[in-house]
Amino acid sequence: MFGYVKAYKPELRIKEFEFYKAVYCSLCRDLGKKYGIVPRFSLSYDFTFLALLQMSLVGGCAPTERKRCVCNPLKKCNYLSAGGLPEMPTAAAQIMLYCKLNDNIADEGFFKGLGYRFLRLFSKKGYKKAAKKFPMVDEIFKEYIASQTELESKNETDIDLAAEPTAKMLSKLFALCSPDGETRALERLGYVVGRWIYILDAAADLTKDIKKKRYNPFKSEFKENNINEILKQRVLPSLNMCIGEAQNAFELLNIQRFKNILGNIIYVGLEETQKAVIG
Repeated sequence: MFGYVKAYKPELRIKEFEFYKAVYCSLCRDLGKKYGIVPRFSLSYDFTFLALLQMSLVGGCAPTERKRCVCNPLKKCNYLSAGGLPEMPTAAAQIMLYCKLNDNIADEGFFKGLGYRFLRLFSKKGYKKAAKKFPMVDEIFKEYIASQTELESKNETDIDLAAEPTAKMLSKLFALCSPDGETRALERLGYVVGRWIYILDAAADLTKDIKKKRYNPFKSEFKENNINEILKQRVLPSLNMCIGEAQNAFELLNIQRFKNILGNIIYVGLEETQKAVIG
């Protein structure tokens, strides 16, 4: 994913933030053990939110243990104890990496795509393993990439249509977190968060995409020196509406644990990230 869905540290208690980091570090360790070193570098806090969300819908405790960091042996980190981390988020991180590498290779020329081809070579084994274990996740990401590619080939300028593949992808992915088959609130939360992510990312990349002549749904509204005006008039209302709907959907979930951390992300983190990206 994009790394936008994250906690706002100043509003978290110390023990909550330490646990939040422990989930991230556990994901990193799990990716390395199961799928290799490459997916570790693509890990974002979006997947930490996904793991916390799945964990929050079931009861029980989540003990941690302190071990040395694989990437930095001089440093010790907190990790979830064995069995405490769900498997789906790490598989999703691996599958998304492989699908994005394929998409980047298709978008770039032969020489520009050599780096992506090199990374794909070292990701293929991990991808096959993850896809075999979670075929539904594999299908979700393949549908997402295909739909997004089709919209970009049509140079779609309607932001609602452009954001739809990301919204649908997260809606389906969040639904897999349900322990009892009740998915309506999860699907809605995933949909509006996915829409928020896409719109924010398109706004953040607008200047760069114009310069590099890459697809961006906001380019049709661009006129010289009016980017800030576009962001204020077109982007902020849509982003704020998504946050409001995400909060409503979150309240419908049967959260068993970690509600303060998840609430921090939904009620504070999204808005603070939004401010940091576009002001």
